Amino acid sequence: MTQNPNYYNLHNVSHQHLSDHLSELVENTLQELVNSKCISIEDEMDVLALNLGMIAAYYNISYVTVEVYTLSLKERTKLKGLLEVVASSAEFESIPIRHHEDTILCHIYDHVPVKLDRADFEAPHFKTFLLLQAHFSRIQLPPDLAADQVLVLEKVLNLLLACVDVMSSNAWLNALGAMDLSQMCVQSMWETDSPLKQIPHFEPEIVKRCKDAGIESVYDVMEMEDDKRSELLQMDATFVNSYPTLDVSFKLDKGEYIAGAPIIMQVNLARDRDEEDPDDQTVVAPFYPTKKIANWWLVVGEPSTKQLLSIKRITVTKNLSVKLEFTLPKGTHTLKL
Repeated sequence: MTQNPNYYNLHNVSHQHLSDHLSELVENTLQELVNSKCISIEDEMDVLALNLGMIAAYYNISYVTVEVYTLSLKERTKLKGLLEVVASSAEFESIPIRHHEDTILCHIYDHVPVKLDRADFEAPHFKTFLLLQAHFSRIQLPPDLAADQVLVLEKVLNLLLACVDVMSSNAWLNALGAMDLSQMCVQSMWETDSPLKQIPHFEPEIVKRCKDAGIESVYDVMEMEDDKRSELLQMDATFVNSYPTLDVSFKLDKGEYIAGAPIIMQVNLARDRDEEDPDDQTVVAPFYPTKKIANWWLVVGEPSTKQLLSIKRITVTKNLSVKLEFTLPKGTHTLKL
């Protein structure tokens, strides 16, 4: 600071000036974190991390981003809203905007399904909004935009995890939408696309051939005999053999269920593993730029009230037993795991 005082807007480099400047910097920073509900300060001395602050720290994202999520995400936020909110994250402000790039972005905008009320081709958040949709639609991009898209994809999963945490902290069941969006980012497809698009090299004509043969999901492909699968699809069994299959069972702890008292659900998961490489947890995702480990969310919710009651993110290697705890108000409830 003493070597380059102008950069720090210092008018003097004396000890007193430096001390005052740093004190003001700390006070302003703490106040910003208080205003964004990331921390609280007790007795003008003790700094305590709040839920939003812990989310920002855990996923290594800006407190500004978490504040935007808190203000923007609602109980009824759907895919379009999620896309728009995530694209507006502070982490994407560094996405470059190049001269004459608006022509290409306008062309991409014409070919993606989700539109905004106002298109601003000079804004990094709008460019991010387009690059994510281009990824889901598997639109071929020029090299510079493809490089920008990689930057977006490398950051977006942590941001979506933060969205899940913010929404589940409010007990909103539409946190499932953020989970779907993260899967869309990994597999480069829309949630309305055929699940068969997850399989490498499955072009539209192959997907159509499968549909005509009554094959709708990856599990249908897995159940086919090897020779029939090879004849219909001209593919080997590498992908289907590595596709994760989970057996899930659950039970509620015995006892009397009282309104407002903790209820324990015991969930048991067993995964069929590839015998040749039983410890490989890597997701087969040729359109995703980095290595991705397979994770799942366990969610207990009540669809009729759109309330999320319990959530846990897990990794399953072989067998896993998880306890989920939640409470319910008085009445009859139909829950879903």
